[in-house]
Amino acid sequence: MKNIIVVTGASSGMGRAFSKRIVKKEKVDEIWVIARREHLLEELKNEITECVVVPIRIDLREKEQIIEKYQKKLDEEKPNIKVLGLCAGFGKFAHFEQVDMLTAIDMVDVNFKAYMIMVYLSLPYMREKSNIMMIASDSSIQPIPYQNIYGASKAAVLSFARSLNVELKYRKIHVMAVLPLWVQNDFMKTAIDPDKPIVVINYKGVYDGDKVMERAIKDLYTKKDMSIYGGYNKLQNFVVKVLPHKLIMKIWLNSQKLDGTPECRHPKCKKQIEE
Repeated sequence: MKNIIVVTGASSGMGRAFSKRIVKKEKVDEIWVIARREHLLEELKNEITECVVVPIRIDLREKEQIIEKYQKKLDEEKPNIKVLGLCAGFGKFAHFEQVDMLTAIDMVDVNFKAYMIMVYLSLPYMREKSNIMMIASDSSIQPIPYQNIYGASKAAVLSFARSLNVELKYRKIHVMAVLPLWVQNDFMKTAIDPDKPIVVINYKGVYDGDKVMERAIKDLYTKKDMSIYGGYNKLQNFVVKVLPHKLIMKIWLNSQKLDGTPECRHPKCKKQIEE
């Protein structure tokens, strides 16, 4: 029986960083890397030498694809999954009324529903001392206007991961959520719509995704149920526990020069609209 690692969202960002780092920690025969952009997965073959890289093209917005392709491969090969890394996700910075409904549905499907399906399908192939890591977000601990769908989907991930960690202790399978703050990767390219007003203008605590994953892997193997990297991120997590969420949302709106309406009032947004 071959030992494997499975990573979703492996084509870029933290999923790619996690894939390249986890193979140095966990000795396996293969790493199955899953994403929609197959050509980026193919590039990992040249970047990972510790084991065989198996690209699997799956659009995580489509539950039928996940079930059909991933389940079929598991049933055919019957591997032992040592690590399941769930790293796929995307967000939108916009007022709820400015987010297309189908895009919002896709956000929930990729950010949470796909995680749940992957866990369901993977658990029969996991044994004692296996690990599951899920990318949640710093936005999972508080309601965030103008990111409310993304934040809500990541709050579901955080709750799912922490409670699942308790439920799988009897099988000695560990589950951990990662709560990054702003990260230097492709997330921003998707989150910002060039045809709409800029709503997030103030970024505090921007971190290197590779460093976030380095900390996450250390925390995973020391059996933490949450991984929080960076001093500003840790401070924000503490403050959110102390202050009422109503006040936290007000502080957030003030920091971004937002007033809760679809029309951004900040001069930077007005300039963009005029152009």
